[in-house]
Amino acid sequence: MVTPPESSSVALELERLRGALTTGFAELNGRLDTALQRTGQTEKDIAELEQRLAALERARWPLPSLAALAGLAGVGTSIIALYR
Repeated sequence: MVTPPESSSVALELERLRGALTTGFAELNGRLDTALQRTGQTEKDIAELEQRLAALERARWPLPSLAALAGLAGVGTSIIALYR
């Protein structure tokens, strides 16, 4: 049985479209994988920065206390120097 030329050209065009769709989906999948990897890395970086910020906040609490003690020591020294 001989197929008419139109049906073979339709089949050929359908095969080309299929190949183009397969290629397009493969490229899209690669881009999505890259975006997912970058998102994961960004989330990891954010978590590390939050940990560092929490550590800095914990380490910062004695500074106001030390400043208050230094101020009191200065007041005490000036009072002692005033009466001597």
